[in-house]
Amino acid sequence: MELKGKNVLVAGSGVSGVAAAELLKKTGAVVVLLDGNQKLDVETLRKEHPVFADAKIFLGDLPDEAAGQIDLAVLSPGVPVDLPMVKELKKRRIPVWGEIELAYQNAKGRIAAITGTNGKTTTTALTGELLAGHFPDVKVVGNIGIPYTSVAAETTEETVTVAEISSFQLETIHTFHPAVTAILNITPDHLDRHHTMECYIEVKESITKNQEPSDVCILNYEDETLRAFGETLKTRVLFFSGKRELAHGLYVKDGVIWYAPGEEACPSGEDGRADAPVRVLATDELLLPGEHNYENVMAAVGIALCFGVPMERISETLRRFRAVEHRIEFVAEKNGVRYYNDSKGTNPDAAIKAVRAMNRPTILIGGGYDKKSDYDKWIDSFDGKVKKLVLIGQTREKIASCARAHGFEEIVLCDTLEEAVGVCAAGASEGDAVLLSPACASWGMFRDYEERGRMFKEFVNAL
Repeated sequence: MELKGKNVLVAGSGVSGVAAAELLKKTGAVVVLLDGNQKLDVETLRKEHPVFADAKIFLGDLPDEAAGQIDLAVLSPGVPVDLPMVKELKKRRIPVWGEIELAYQNAKGRIAAITGTNGKTTTTALTGELLAGHFPDVKVVGNIGIPYTSVAAETTEETVTVAEISSFQLETIHTFHPAVTAILNITPDHLDRHHTMECYIEVKESITKNQEPSDVCILNYEDETLRAFGETLKTRVLFFSGKRELAHGLYVKDGVIWYAPGEEACPSGEDGRADAPVRVLATDELLLPGEHNYENVMAAVGIALCFGVPMERISETLRRFRAVEHRIEFVAEKNGVRYYNDSKGTNPDAAIKAVRAMNRPTILIGGGYDKKSDYDKWIDSFDGKVKKLVLIGQTREKIASCARAHGFEEIVLCDTLEEAVGVCAAGASEGDAVLLSPACASWGMFRDYEERGRMFKEFVNAL
């Protein structure tokens, strides 16, 4: 779509909105800003973000007369697609994109796109490292914290872009076409936004909708939904499994990650396919804790192989890669107690993985914004390992009731994260672990999970 001279509505003035507006300016488009927060100060907004200096700015609702002059709307990920404003734009047949679609239509090169309920950030960061050791220009973007729109104009035909894509971002793609996709897992999340599990699954799987038979989709064989989905795809499919040996794919056996090329494999390296399974590395050589990370590693290895990275180089990079910030991140040891920051554990399934990764008696900090999740499986995962549950945020009473229903009574309710850290420090014994893995989003108490994680680390380091 030719954007020069077009009136483009940017919905949202956060990081994604600002990056989208800056890219639109480069295309010659006329930016119109809409932000639902009526309390924002327009002049402050213009000063903090010069890209909006000469833009029309609307706070709250979009006037009808303004909607009639819009040629395209670009939504930030936090803007739901079922808002009346969005429905009205669609009714007027105005195209509605997200920042991923905007970036894709203005970018060059090949793309690897990663989605899933959990593990996206670790897998994306690791994939970026694996590819950066082989290609001169690799961009790592998306839900990982770097808007795709902020780098799209810098890409060339030689660029390889690794993108972490959330379900919110997938709602507004149209022509987005990655050469390789990976769906790591699908468990209940964001049902406050997607309303039904069926809708959530459909959105996640849509990452493949523009792929062609020569492209590749990497899927978790142990996820029944994804295993069935793989049978419907027209693309080449590469499975990974943490529980069984595969004739074609990546798997863990006897403490070693293996790659079986099969008949229609990705290249196993510069010399082409290998007939027998190829050893990637032993799991105890990894610096990433927890069996769930073996799955993340296998997905990243699969992507790297599909882009032609030699196995030897892949193995070397894996041995030195460390966990990303806020994902079971070791913070400090105080009085013999180890503190771990898993602020990115924003849903029960992610928090279950963090609990399972602990190898000490654990005091767990949970709670936050209510995304309409169920916490039964999370409580069941405590399995004698969690000695105390310290709860904060909007969901603290809901989680406490769920825990008591499962016979878990060691519960403390706190008003702030700082108070929770103090309670944990007072109740922990030498040899214990304190884990922040909330099973909930951070909204309401914090700007995002990153701020929550940083504050946790500050409180721990101040003990």
